[in-house]
Amino acid sequence: MPDESSPQPFEDLDPEISEFEPDSVEELSPMSEPQAEPAQPQGAEPVNPAWQSVKLARHPKRPHTLDYVQRLASDFTEIHGDRRFGDDAAIVCGYGHVSGRAVMLVGQQKGRDTKQKLLRNFGMPKPEGYRKALRVMELAAKFGRPVITFLDTPGAYPGIDAEERGQAEAIAFNLREMARLQTPIVVAVIGEGGSGGALALGIGNRVLMLENAIYSVISPESCAAIIYRDASMGAQAASALRLTAPDLSKLGLIDRIVAEPPGGAQENPDLAAENLRQELVRTLDELKDLSGEQLVADRYARFRGMGNFFQE
Repeated sequence: MPDESSPQPFEDLDPEISEFEPDSVEELSPMSEPQAEPAQPQGAEPVNPAWQSVKLARHPKRPHTLDYVQRLASDFTEIHGDRRFGDDAAIVCGYGHVSGRAVMLVGQQKGRDTKQKLLRNFGMPKPEGYRKALRVMELAAKFGRPVITFLDTPGAYPGIDAEERGQAEAIAFNLREMARLQTPIVVAVIGEGGSGGALALGIGNRVLMLENAIYSVISPESCAAIIYRDASMGAQAASALRLTAPDLSKLGLIDRIVAEPPGGAQENPDLAAENLRQELVRTLDELKDLSGEQLVADRYARFRGMGNFFQE
């Protein structure tokens, strides 16, 4: 038997090479046959759109509330304090003009670096934050200004101090009072819309949602820990939760999807803000002729119709 390590003579390779040579030059043309799509590597996980949206919604460079506010209302003036306990930096509130329209702006704010994250409590509001937001929204109703809220939080802060000051009561009170406010309320989900912490600012006549934002009753990891007893199965839970903008639009839980730049809002915050501005102006124009009673009735009918999947 010949030694496999010894070199093979070139003349012995000619018959083998000829088998792979094209019969004509036309076979070398790149247009002769369509190019095959690259095969997915064996063992690679299939693309999960829901989990991709979760990762984009949590992207560290994704624009937060103040990033949008600075681009939408250059004359923004912030209002502080709940007049009961203190000021919660996790929620920013104030007034300004969006395309010439006087509005009140309320939103959850995450931090960008470590210092800001600690100051903003990672975007997780405490009771004084929700009470501050409601105080500002009541001011808006008093002076006839529409309210725009921005949802971007993993959830309300679950700490002992927040519970001692009535976290659940603050959220529930916001839900009731927002439903009664006789002024237009437009909600924009710009990142993570996490559970009741987001919904406490989410009772609006219209709900807009950025293309790669998420909105859910629970985070995928927490859902996986409860259902599957394994928090690492968050991707599977994300698909089951139907938390993406297209899913929620099909279910009638949001009214409009706002397009993002390719790759996500973090790739071009200016364009993302402009897209949001156009949809906000369009929505405010739709609501401006409704009376206070009509706005309340519209809001009630919108939420009353959610979850109705049966017909008589």
